[in-house]
Amino acid sequence: MRFSVYQVSRKGGREKNEDRMGYCYTRDSGLFALADGMGGHPEGEVASQLALQTLAAMFQRDSKPTLADPLRFLHEAIIAGHHQLLRYATQKSLIDTPRTTVVACVLQGNAAYWAHCGDSRLYMVRGDKLIARTRDHSYSELQETLSQVVPMGERFNRNVLFTCLGSPGKPVVDTVGPLLLQPGDRLLLCSDGLWGSVSDTVITEQLAQHPISDAVPELVEQALRNGGPKSDNVSVLAMEWESAEDSETPGISTQTLGEEVFASTIQASVMGQDVPDELDDAEIERSIKEINEAIRRSSQKKN
Repeated sequence: MRFSVYQVSRKGGREKNEDRMGYCYTRDSGLFALADGMGGHPEGEVASQLALQTLAAMFQRDSKPTLADPLRFLHEAIIAGHHQLLRYATQKSLIDTPRTTVVACVLQGNAAYWAHCGDSRLYMVRGDKLIARTRDHSYSELQETLSQVVPMGERFNRNVLFTCLGSPGKPVVDTVGPLLLQPGDRLLLCSDGLWGSVSDTVITEQLAQHPISDAVPELVEQALRNGGPKSDNVSVLAMEWESAEDSETPGISTQTLGEEVFASTIQASVMGQDVPDELDDAEIERSIKEINEAIRRSSQKKN
């Protein structure tokens, strides 16, 4: 497996950067992920970091050196990240739960698989064509889709999501794949700080016409310029599949790695919180009981 990767994250006009991204890989499988902590809720940067840590921990546990079922892995790992956020809120006695969006992609064999929750996006470009793009879990995107069938009234603000990690209800997770890859295919993961200020057409053109090492920073700079002084955080993670050996972007070849070798750019812990290696049904049930018990105690205090 050979790929090139390039990533940039900028704070923009916000007080802090609540976006997180990273990738990890074994000899025969790679995981790329990006999360955008949600404003209006506490500790967005913790939410995005915990989501990525959970994905990385489960990838390390399950990819030996491949995942048996990439789509199932993506769905279960994202839901596990959701439960980690609920547990974190309970342990910290937070009134509200930290929340985040997430998009993640697995490259394995000669195929791509991806999943997302919220409005962090994945774009796939082949040649000069946009082959695929995730559909946001937002009321505005839902309304846009429905408007092609029936007349719609007032449009929703694009920032209003109907699902995310850390929300009271079970998150909606959409999965896609396998989609067979061709040499030169480019995939881009980004937060809404990019696509909210730069059109899909411009994103596609940049990826199609320039090396990712040039396209990514240019797209980020365009987003910051278009967003102005109040620009959102802008984070972009892009990879090129089977990049040429003479590519301008340094490539990663995994062929020489041993079966048990795991490499990751995602931090192992945040604020002293370690992500457990095992996140099974019993662990999730225990988390739910802890949350319900905390709610019960809170209700008794109020009464």
